[in-house]
Amino acid sequence: MNLKKIFISSDHAGFNLKKSIIQKLSKTQKIVDLGPSSDKSVDYPDYARKLSKKVLSSNGSFGILICGSGTGMSISANKNKKIRAALCYSVKNTKLSRLHNNANIITLGARLINKNKAFNLIRVFLNTKFEGGRHLRRVKKI
Repeated sequence: MNLKKIFISSDHAGFNLKKSIIQKLSKTQKIVDLGPSSDKSVDYPDYARKLSKKVLSSNGSFGILICGSGTGMSISANKNKKIRAALCYSVKNTKLSRLHNNANIITLGARLINKNKAFNLIRVFLNTKFEGGRHLRRVKKI
């Protein structure tokens, strides 16, 4: 993995998976935890907005958002201009989110995938480069 700044955040449902990801990735990546600091109930849109702003203000960075299904975080993050948050659940859809959509945030569902699957999807996400070409034209229309 190339060393990139990675912002990570979750809601209460994604808190434990977030901790596992930080522990695993901090050995090789620059990880910035944007909260929450416990598994006490929080509102996921607040954390999606906070992380999206950080990704937009830090050129070349990526984001990881985790909630129960990944859907709420994805919907919330995608409300921010120039954010392309992809809900990832398989290697193929994760790879395509980077190759064709130049996704800059991966969202994961802590209640739907285990931590080893999450680690693998994040690895694929971080190591897949945007193809550009005809895809760039389409991404610019978003």
